[in-house]
Amino acid sequence: MPETANPGTGKYEVAELSFDDFKSIVIKDYRIGYESRQASLIGRREVLTGKAKFGIFGDGKEVAQLAMAKVFRKGDWRAGYYRDQTFMFATGMSNLKEFFAQLYANPDVEKDPASGGRQMNCHYATRFINADGSWINQVENMNCSADVSTTSGHMPRLLGLAYASKLYRQNKELKSLDEFSVNGNEVAFGTIGNGATSEGVFFETFNAAGVLQVPMAISVWDDAYAISVPASLQTTKEDISEILKGFQRENGTNGYEIFKVKGWDYVALCETYERAISVCRAEHVPVLIHVIEMTQPQGHSTSGSHERYKSKERLAWESEHDCLLQMRNWMIESAIINEDEITALEEEAKKYVRQCQREVWNELGNEIKAEIDEAVRLIGALAHVSGVKNELEEVSTELLACVDPGRKDAVGAIRKALRLTVKETSNEKSALNNWLNSENIKNKERFNSKLFSGSSLSPLNVSVVAPQYADDAHIVDGREILNACFDANFARDKRIVAFGEDLGAIGDVNQGFAGLQAKYGDIRITDTGIRESSIIGKGMGLAMRGLKPIAEIQYVDYLLYAITVLSDDLASLSYRTSGGQKAPVIVRTRGHRLEGIWHSGSPLGIILGALRGLHICVPRNMTQAAGMYNTLLRGDEPALVIECLNGYRLKEKLPANVGEFTIPLGKAEILKEGADMTVVSYGSTLRIVMEAAAELEKLGINIEVIDPQTLYPFDIDNVCGNSLRKTSKLLVVDEDLPGAASAYILQNILESQNGYYSLDSPPKTLSAKEHRPPYGSDGDYFSKPSVDDVVEAVYAMMSESNPGKYPAIY
Repeated sequence: MPETANPGTGKYEVAELSFDDFKSIVIKDYRIGYESRQASLIGRREVLTGKAKFGIFGDGKEVAQLAMAKVFRKGDWRAGYYRDQTFMFATGMSNLKEFFAQLYANPDVEKDPASGGRQMNCHYATRFINADGSWINQVENMNCSADVSTTSGHMPRLLGLAYASKLYRQNKELKSLDEFSVNGNEVAFGTIGNGATSEGVFFETFNAAGVLQVPMAISVWDDAYAISVPASLQTTKEDISEILKGFQRENGTNGYEIFKVKGWDYVALCETYERAISVCRAEHVPVLIHVIEMTQPQGHSTSGSHERYKSKERLAWESEHDCLLQMRNWMIESAIINEDEITALEEEAKKYVRQCQREVWNELGNEIKAEIDEAVRLIGALAHVSGVKNELEEVSTELLACVDPGRKDAVGAIRKALRLTVKETSNEKSALNNWLNSENIKNKERFNSKLFSGSSLSPLNVSVVAPQYADDAHIVDGREILNACFDANFARDKRIVAFGEDLGAIGDVNQGFAGLQAKYGDIRITDTGIRESSIIGKGMGLAMRGLKPIAEIQYVDYLLYAITVLSDDLASLSYRTSGGQKAPVIVRTRGHRLEGIWHSGSPLGIILGALRGLHICVPRNMTQAAGMYNTLLRGDEPALVIECLNGYRLKEKLPANVGEFTIPLGKAEILKEGADMTVVSYGSTLRIVMEAAAELEKLGINIEVIDPQTLYPFDIDNVCGNSLRKTSKLLVVDEDLPGAASAYILQNILESQNGYYSLDSPPKTLSAKEHRPPYGSDGDYFSKPSVDDVVEAVYAMMSESNPGKYPAIY
């Protein structure tokens, strides 16, 4: 795994320094900031000349980030946004060559360890997962959680990173996990633009951190604009720290320490960060550092110029108050350096940055050139023996003429050559095929891998342990099986924590956690406010720091309030870091059949579309749910478990090994064998289907009922496809809207499992109506699949194929 160099603690104690030492530190800081500025300037030019696709940079924010870096220590965490390149350079968590490698989308994680070319520039991450899926020692490194482009989207995760320090400090049972924390002394640093503080997740997270009192340090980079929109249209009073004054802690209250400092004042910035982080680290008090009077010399990004929306007066002010210019003037006035020396430093820095840029461009270019040369050679060899020589030579000529070519050009040329010679056979053509197959394997790894960790620790590799039942096994409510499962797991693994609305004191609304807070303490089983986004973010941050969180969203309908965190951040984490980071949080919720628009949802179409990167578990009863929790809590990948709302008080047999048996993910189960039709369903509707099966037998129809158990992964052993080869008919029963999860299931069975070739009649789906379910039992009956609906849908399909045996009902 590529290593990211990290310096020492970064602590800045001026009182212990001689003036010469102080000068050396300041000059080094200025050089880092100046190099960062040059990287921004060169980066913009590289985009505008077409060498890179897009550019967004941290120019104008350099000096504040130098000050912040001084108080960032090993073991600390960053959750920031795409302006923080100077901070990353100053801490050693990134460097100039990695900056340019990401700008050019180099897919080699040795060159771009943050994302392997998958994220646009200035999206940072440190790799804290070894190749085998194990954790690195986090306290010996500086840690950066992976950036997202969505403004404020990282804030919920920041809360979780900070909350982990609180748990490590207050829960003495975690003391042995010393590779993740040293007595909770770690601070989670967050950065955000002033415009993004208008986002709802900022306020939600800000409030949650004030309630929880966690070591979270938020820096607001305030340059008075959000792209072209001024602060007057963004923020009440045009001042975020002013309107957040109510969060300032007072004697006897929780809350924040709030600081305000100018972004061009190097000395004040260093002093402010030293004071703010000292109290944050020692007392576990969240802090807000509002850094005002910042500038953005190149505008928001390469997509346009800020001269379009800033007045001449504003542009003149920004030029005068550029933070590097102000620092430069102060250094000269303070006799830290003279004009000639600083000019020489700047010229040397320019040359160094340009050298780094050229080296990175040439390294990637030489790799691609070698692939293009090989493609040209192979096409040329084929042209010599082909009947379409001229056309093949034209393909080679076009490939050689490409300006700033990419791998797509070489692969595209080979594919075109193979199409041109589709009716020919030769050793030379076989060589093209072999080359293409080899490149496809490499490019799949470069661009399509690591949606999950895929390590030996994956829940897909957890050993299958069957449930065991004593001869006198108790028949209990389903909720009691879940309760016993959670109890056993909390006793087994001290890393497991759970939190959510109503989860602690009352044991959740359906009693799955009844009595467990009293047994394990409120530091492990915790009530939260109504804040779905920060619940998920808290779980994500805890999971990144080695804990095993269960984050509860009370009803699946309310998952929508956290969908951006789930989709943009959690689901994409492993992929966007090319396997460098993971967050094995379990999201627990409940849904399907109850009554009313917001308590009966089954939005699996949304979930399947938005949450690729999570395992999607849809247990039909609480025994299945318990087995899935047992599996997931022993794995290292995130998951969503949707329990059946109407199953908590249904009777089930209590397994003797309730905390040990496991349900394998992606393994479909045949609940009832039959020869006439394959019926696939999941969750609560399976009880409806099984009731319908008994009715259908009275009509002489014997259906095979299959429960996929998890929708992602879906039936990896092709149980559905194999069943269809026997029955030749398929019905998918689904509580989701028409064409949602049922379309996903059909695609898997008909296309991925080749089920289409086994059909002797069109496949059908039976789903809910297009609107949300109305309140009341009648509303449920007329809106979602009922026993009558299933019976008649199956019968109609049988009647269509054999009307003599099965005459139409209506």
